[in-house]
Amino acid sequence: IDVFLARSLLEKLYLFQYPIRPASMTYDDVTHLSAKIKPKQQKVELEMAIDTLNPNYCRSKGEQIALNVDGTCTDETSTYSSKLMDKQTFCSSQAASNVSRYAAAIYKKGELHLTPLHGILQLRPSFTYLDKADAKHREREAANEGGDSSQDEAEDDVKQITVRFSRPETEQARQRRVQSYEFLQKRQAEEHWVHLHYYGLKDSRSEHERQYLFSQGHGLAENTELIKSPSEYLMMLMPPSAEEENDKPVAPSNVLSMAQLRTLPLADQIRILMKNVKVMPFANLMSLLGPGTDSTAVLRCIQQVAMLVQGNWVVKSDVLYPKDTSSPHSGVPAEVLCRGRDFVMWKFTQDRWVVRKEVAAVTKLCPEDVKDFLEHMSVARINKGWEFMLPYDEDFVKKHPDIVQRQHMLWMGIQAKLEKVYNLLKEHLTPKKQEAQSAHLLLVSGEQRVNMAKAKVKQNYGQLEKEFQKQKAEMKSNDISAKMEVSNIRIKEEPVSDEELMDTSPYNGMNNGIVNGLHVEEDSTDSLNVQLPAGCIDRVAQELKAFVASTFKKQFVLTLSELKRLFNLHLASLPPGHTLFSGISDKMLQDMVLDTGCKQILVPFPPQTAASPDELKVYALWEAGDTYDQHRQVLLEIFSKNYRVRRNVIQNQLSQECGEDLNKQEVDRVLK
Repeated sequence: IDVFLARSLLEKLYLFQYPIRPASMTYDDVTHLSAKIKPKQQKVELEMAIDTLNPNYCRSKGEQIALNVDGTCTDETSTYSSKLMDKQTFCSSQAASNVSRYAAAIYKKGELHLTPLHGILQLRPSFTYLDKADAKHREREAANEGGDSSQDEAEDDVKQITVRFSRPETEQARQRRVQSYEFLQKRQAEEHWVHLHYYGLKDSRSEHERQYLFSQGHGLAENTELIKSPSEYLMMLMPPSAEEENDKPVAPSNVLSMAQLRTLPLADQIRILMKNVKVMPFANLMSLLGPGTDSTAVLRCIQQVAMLVQGNWVVKSDVLYPKDTSSPHSGVPAEVLCRGRDFVMWKFTQDRWVVRKEVAAVTKLCPEDVKDFLEHMSVARINKGWEFMLPYDEDFVKKHPDIVQRQHMLWMGIQAKLEKVYNLLKEHLTPKKQEAQSAHLLLVSGEQRVNMAKAKVKQNYGQLEKEFQKQKAEMKSNDISAKMEVSNIRIKEEPVSDEELMDTSPYNGMNNGIVNGLHVEEDSTDSLNVQLPAGCIDRVAQELKAFVASTFKKQFVLTLSELKRLFNLHLASLPPGHTLFSGISDKMLQDMVLDTGCKQILVPFPPQTAASPDELKVYALWEAGDTYDQHRQVLLEIFSKNYRVRRNVIQNQLSQECGEDLNKQEVDRVLK
């Protein structure tokens, strides 16, 4: 198709965008009563007739509007001479600040003729007649109130006048005045309207003007702008957007549209979104970034500006409180604010609930700052505290275990720093403070939960005893099968002193005295040494085996100390009265670990190590059923000979034992 550039209507052709018309109005030749334009401002006003005979036209409303605008008298200044709203004014506004990219095209006989547009104007209804009605209403009120007292008129004759001499206007003041809204409005009002004559679609003058949309000369000499190289031609069709960006209206500094946001680099998009939203699930973040965004790149960027809390991403403190800033409430420097907010975030990694008084007592910050921290990521609940605002995102945790593990290690480092700064170890290990804090933190105290458990055991003891006697009789008749059933579990009937219960001391002093859902008290062991029937024993074994299997599938290698900590956290998430609360000893837990396909790795730690005995017991999943089983077994055998090994030694040993050369990524995966 040959393309021609028409110049006859250059800088004269406008595109009008009419609003969606109501049923009582048609944009035909008859309806255009008058038109006028301000050329410099490219502002147009059109007066169009309304079809008052249309069945959709409300005559009573039209009469009421005309009465409000013109009153009862009719003269030349009346807006609606027919005492009925029979016309409407449309005023234009610029739809685009830069229209150099747009053109009107007309196709005829295999030729496309383009005429550049000089302006695109959107026509919107003008309601200046309402201002006229308000002005008349104010005039009538003033006429009713004034002129009643001659004394008032006499008093108005004498007025005190204060004379002031204006100072000479400085250049800076003049620039401010010229750029002010009032000055611009005044200049726009000073430009005179130019009245236009409207020609209908089928008018002969319109037909004549329409011919100017075609190029008058088809010679290439008259269309020199189209004699360009392909790259120059494309540049003309799609010029750089820098010019258009210069003409964009300046938005407030804290407002950014989604269209503008998606023009930024991915890292900046994520930073701006997290800074504004503060807490967001990963799925929501991906939906905001638009289709086609690489999730791997998003995960790489999100870890630079946010931390993982309960499977959701929470913006980092140093993003909200940059260096060299301070609190708007107390003037505290940003470093102290970041430390206090990190403490709140860390608390939410441990529990869904946080108490404001405890945070204020530990961080020593003012209540307003603490409230800001909590409002960023939680919701206040009456008589309960502050609850994390989003539910636990289990889907993200299952899909990205490597990210979860990396974030866990980061939180361990932050926890160590917080312990040093706020003396958390000393504070939480002190018995008096521990009891006082637990009273504030928990709605149901540990003693109450122990008493509830004891009452429940006593209530069901009779029924359990009958079941036990019945099954004991069955066990006597089939002693061999009974031994097979309970071979995986040893019922703890000996005194507590002979086989010590699992050490459930608070992990790093951070669980506020809560262990297995109970307070650690001397009397609490009474509820743990209850003889259970075989049915309960089977359920305990199944629950314990399921926990051990799922834990080692996630982490592969664990010390006994870490396994017990994870077991305590698992118990804390269970409802009161669960079968696992019957009492699990260290030996039962270790036996179950060995029964689930794990092996104990005898790592030769140095004799002068400060680690506890439980930290020296290392268990590993020997066969996970994946492609790295053989590599993992070789690696475990290496560490059974030495607790510290160089990377090149590991890589060489893996290559020799497995008979294949592993690249760096594969070795990293095995080591991880």
